Amino acid sequence: MLYFRRMQMNFRNIFACAVALFLMSCAHSAHTQVIAGRVTGVLDGDSITLLDTNNRQYNIRLGQIDAPEFSQSFGRASKKALSGLVFGKQVEVNVETTDQYGRTVGKVLVNGQDANLAQVRNGMAWVYRQYAHEPAYFAAENAAKAARTGLWSKPDPIPPWVYRHGGDHGWKRKP
Repeated sequence: MLYFRRMQMNFRNIFACAVALFLMSCAHSAHTQVIAGRVTGVLDGDSITLLDTNNRQYNIRLGQIDAPEFSQSFGRASKKALSGLVFGKQVEVNVETTDQYGRTVGKVLVNGQDANLAQVRNGMAWVYRQYAHEPAYFAAENAAKAARTGLWSKPDPIPPWVYRHGGDHGWKRKP
């Protein structure tokens, strides 16, 4: 009988711990950090500078996407497209992480519109597969490819993560 009571107590403890962990994870995800401010600079098709109401400056990297390098085909067009979406405007950044260069990485929202997704939808950026986790980004890239929008209007565009390492290295776009 004592054995069963101990098992019951252990089960209750384990169950209570599991519930507590679940509630903590829900609370953490509900409190995603948001930075709000005005975009004061657009560095390229996936990086901006933001100034918050306390005049604190943030270097923001748009998460889940990778835009062409400035020296690549569509690099300048990508920067211009992002500028048109966000420059001088109030935005909110849903922070995901900080990258190896100290930049804040996140989703940039302008008037409720996801600027990261807009860049992909308009053919001005790739989905950064290594970091992407939202299916909408993959769907937008597939639609841009099918419509031959932006960078997809050129045959076999080279993704920036390949270009940065010295060329195409045999890269071929998959149909």
